[in-house]
Amino acid sequence: MKQSRLFTKTKKEYPKDEQSINAQLLIRAGFIDKLMAGVYTFLPMGLKVVKKIENIIREEMNSIGGQEVFMPSLQPKENWLKTGRWDSMDDLYKVKDKSDREFALGPTHEEIIVPLVQKFINSYKDVPFYVYQFQNKFRMELRAKSGLLRGREFLMKDLYSFHLSEEDFNEYYEKAKKAYFKIFERVGLEKQTYITFASGGSFSKYSDEFQTVTPAGEDTIYVCKKCNVAINKEIKSEVKNCPKCNGDDFKEEKAIEVGNIFPLKNRYTKSFDFSVADEKGEKRELIMGCYGIGLGRLMGTIVEIFHDDKGIIWPESVAPFKVHLISLKQDEEAEKIYNELLKNNIEVLYDDREMTAGEKFADADLIGIPIRIIISERTIEKKSVEIKKRAEKESKIIEIKNIEKFLGNY
Repeated sequence: MKQSRLFTKTKKEYPKDEQSINAQLLIRAGFIDKLMAGVYTFLPMGLKVVKKIENIIREEMNSIGGQEVFMPSLQPKENWLKTGRWDSMDDLYKVKDKSDREFALGPTHEEIIVPLVQKFINSYKDVPFYVYQFQNKFRMELRAKSGLLRGREFLMKDLYSFHLSEEDFNEYYEKAKKAYFKIFERVGLEKQTYITFASGGSFSKYSDEFQTVTPAGEDTIYVCKKCNVAINKEIKSEVKNCPKCNGDDFKEEKAIEVGNIFPLKNRYTKSFDFSVADEKGEKRELIMGCYGIGLGRLMGTIVEIFHDDKGIIWPESVAPFKVHLISLKQDEEAEKIYNELLKNNIEVLYDDREMTAGEKFADADLIGIPIRIIISERTIEKKSVEIKKRAEKESKIIEIKNIEKFLGNY
């Protein structure tokens, strides 16, 4: 991508109505645009990041047997009346059409997934199975804040699992935990993320949150020094010792919830009278689990963790481009290198704009692409380029013929 053709531009000033680091940097760098409180447009580079996060999640969900679907956001009132949540869910957006029919803008999809799969599943031979999607969610956040960390409209992955027995559910639940940790490892958050015991509500004693430690966090967690499992503050008054190892020595941390998994038991299958015939021909209500990750929230968390006073520092796995190619007056040679990188399937943002070196470097720091390649008269004289990693202060000179080898080893 040539930067001169990128319709979005960076901004020098921080947005006055944003307090969170993720929103400030993502807006300034041209990744997102704020439409209104809690609602953002993902611009070309921002969408590239979201799609990379999405593909990582998709690969891990597929690895544990997930089948991808895409369900509607507009949901019939009747389904919500069946589960009893039409009047009990405070953050539910409700809309009417001209005939006075009422609908919900989906904050979640239990009311849709259960009657959907009920059309196809009728025997114990059809279970277990696992269905997931990436879909916009709508929740009536009265105080939408913290940029992408808390929105009114947001993109989420939700997976639902269906099981005949508690034993089978528990086995899959552990697989899902491992898949989640793999996701957070791949996006660079494994060192800061802890599985956290939280309230299980009416479904179970506990649910499992994945909390990433950062001063920007809205949650308070207590991390067990013995086993590194955490407890959410919301249940700490009731849970004195760690449920995993019985330890009682904790460190208090601020954290962002980047994912959650929890048992639903038969809460929704019962509402829709969803049962299957077991081996004896007797009806059995299916047991469900739910597994969620907010993609925008994960993107915002990555920025909260990986930044400095100059801008974003993207992990390569989710960066919009691998290379930021910066040309300083040597456009012909830069064009050759740019085309060679594209030929070798290396994602590159080519800064071909007519701007000062200082302006280009400032934008490069703000945007945060992992590797910067600088072409100048000085480097061309040596048939070389200057390479600098965004996360490092020092740069190095390498010969043009060795660029591909260097990038391959990075």
